[in-house]
This record gives sequence, structure tokens and C-alpha cells, in this order.
Amino acid sequence: MFRFEQVTYKDIIDIREMTIPSGLTALVGPSGSGKTTLLRLMNKLVTPSYGIIYYRGMDISEIPSVEHRRKVMMLSQNPILFPGNIRENLNAGFHFQKKEAPKDQKLMEMLQQVQLQKDLDGPVESLSGGEKQRLVLARVCLLDPEVYLLDEPSAALDDASEDAIVSMLSRYTKEKGKSAVMITHARSVAEKYCDEIIELKKEVNHG
Repeated sequence: MFRFEQVTYKDIIDIREMTIPSGLTALVGPSGSGKTTLLRLMNKLVTPSYGIIYYRGMDISEIPSVEHRRKVMMLSQNPILFPGNIRENLNAGFHFQKKEAPKDQKLMEMLQQVQLQKDLDGPVESLSGGEKQRLVLARVCLLDPEVYLLDEPSAALDDASEDAIVSMLSRYTKEKGKSAVMITHARSVAEKYCDEIIELKKEVNHG
């Protein structure tokens, strides 16, 4: 799916050669090893200092950024929420892309998928950190990209909730024929649900 050839970025990333396959891949490694930077490179939020990144055989530098980000969508560790209610936040991405928003039934089904038992008219201000993370995850899933880049999607959750969310992601990506690259510090969860684990190290980054 993604292929890296001689990719460097500042003094953070140095990858001679690496392939990230389709399916659910976990990125693990210590803080400062470049996990978030790697996602940002795949999303074209930053450009390699040197080297080429391919997405499905195409040099991503030749793909228009907006087009690429609609196919390869990133969920940051500190998700952005908008003032208003849950429905408005779930529909925000559709408004930005000038697409028709889904029916309420589909919104509720997605909230159930991410285990967020809230009313669509409920204010986002009342949500906890973990609930906000689930809401933004639901919003990304609704937009239906080809690939999800997830920067610690379960960081604000307890162990049981983290297991449930990663289990949902694993099931969802397989059912929909999607792929996801996910940063996690919970190696046991990665080993349980992910098809591939790539470990990044501060000295040398490799897959």
C-alpha cells in the first residue's frame, strides 16, 4: 500500500526501505522515534527531506494534496471539535467536502460502532476526553476514506475501552475493505488485533 524508498525527514526519520501493507498496521516505539511524523508524511502534511513515498504505486508528491487526504485521512491525537451538538460535528466533514450529510440513522449506527451512547442533539462541550476521541473517530469513519491514519486513537481511554475500540477498528476495516495505520503504546492490543506491527527506534527506523 505505502512504500518508502530512501526517505529522510530532518533528523527524525531515516528509512532505507519499508512497505506498509493493506490491512491494520500498528506503529510502536518510544516517544521521539518518529511515529507521528511518519503518519504526517503519509498524509502529505509534511514533505520528505529526501526520498520517495509511494501510495498504491504512485509517488505521492504527484498526487494533489486535497485529493490524497480525502483517500488517506488522518486523525490526530488532539482531535478538533466544533461548537454545537454531536450531529453537527459528525456532519462537519461532509459540509467541508460539499457532500450531502448522512441520515440520522446512519449517524446513530456509527456512534454505536464506536460505543458512544449519546444523543445527536447533545452538546459536545459535555463530552469527556475519551468520548471526544470516539466522536472524531466516528466522524472520520463516516467520511469513508480508503486509509485511516490514527495517532493513538485510544490514548484517552482506559484499557478495556481501548481494547474495544481497536477491536472495532479491526472489524470495521476488514468488513469495509479499508486499511488503517495506527500508533499505539499498547503492544498487547496491537498483537491481538493488527495484521502487521512496525517498530520504530530512535537510532534507526525500520519496518
